[in-house]
Amino acid sequence: MDEIKHICKDHENEITDFLRKIISIQSYTGEEKEVAQTIRQTMEQLGYDDIIETEYGDVIGVLGDGDTTILIDSHMDTVVVNDADQWEYGPFSGEVVNGKMYGRGASDMKSAIASSVYAGYFAKKMGLLEGKTVYISASVMEEDFDGFALKNILEKLPKKPDAVVIGEPSDRQIALGHRGRALLEIHTKGVSCHGSAPENGVNAVYEMSEIIQRVNDLNNTLYKNEGQHGSVVLSKIESTAVSLNAVPDECTIYLDRRLASGETFQVIEKEMNDLIEGTKASWNVYDALGKSYTEKEFAMYSFMESWAMAPDDPITVAMKNAFESATGESSTLFHWNFSTNGFASTAKGIPTIGYGPGIMKYCHMKDEHCEMKDVFDAARIYTTFINEFNN
Repeated sequence: MDEIKHICKDHENEITDFLRKIISIQSYTGEEKEVAQTIRQTMEQLGYDDIIETEYGDVIGVLGDGDTTILIDSHMDTVVVNDADQWEYGPFSGEVVNGKMYGRGASDMKSAIASSVYAGYFAKKMGLLEGKTVYISASVMEEDFDGFALKNILEKLPKKPDAVVIGEPSDRQIALGHRGRALLEIHTKGVSCHGSAPENGVNAVYEMSEIIQRVNDLNNTLYKNEGQHGSVVLSKIESTAVSLNAVPDECTIYLDRRLASGETFQVIEKEMNDLIEGTKASWNVYDALGKSYTEKEFAMYSFMESWAMAPDDPITVAMKNAFESATGESSTLFHWNFSTNGFASTAKGIPTIGYGPGIMKYCHMKDEHCEMKDVFDAARIYTTFINEFNN
């Protein structure tokens, strides 16, 4: 363990420079080309055994060729910055102040890319790869299409991982899982007519009004459930009409439904049918359409069930041991409230655990930053996990 601490200490300036470089590169969802090239170049400079690129532009560094296979995943895209003038330090500056690096992606989640890329290098340099294959994944488009890229990566890898680590920020805690997520649409149809005589038509928005109230009532009911509970919010409403002086003939609402453990598709199907009962409305799961920076178009079926690992599962024990050995602190277990790429690996039955440098409350916020101590500690933790985990 002392050797891992020492090797990381010796490379802290390199890790800092790498993180600053990738933060300085704007990489909104679908615009990750330049940062992907930078990550690949760094892996090459660090002597990775191989580098795989997918058709969507993901970059996966390969180390070792053993039977026990570990994948550490971090996404390279970020949400947009539309308030740059309100940041204390530039959102693409990578400026370090009082031990904190500022910039979009500092917590969510370029810090994990820096930690994991160097952890792979440390594991190779220290001879920790005997009997192991390690994949360090920098995936694309997670912010809008969580799980899609990693699902594709897992289908393209030469070996199926025995363990997946999701590097989303976790406030120095170990994440056992998170709630599921479904994006749903409800549609109503009406009859268009001139706005001067609305009694001649049927207003599709009015047809939706009772359903909207039911959605609000449903969320209030879900909130009262003890323990982990689901939630639902109407996130968007739109209507169509031939002009601004015509009765709308179509209306659609979009629901963001977060799924608690045990809330399967059958549960949501009944719930949606109850929402539209007694109306002429219809519903469907939303197909999110996207295009990667490689110009590859795709559609993602937006229904992902929750996942959770047991506190005594071997992957949990290995991460707890890694955290405690690397930091000297007691570990804390929790569940993320937001969704991650972990949907993809758990859907394939792969044990998955979460740990990442960064501060959860600063994700998607102005003045996003990360403690550099957390970045260095995460590099140690990932390196130790590679050494600890065996299938």
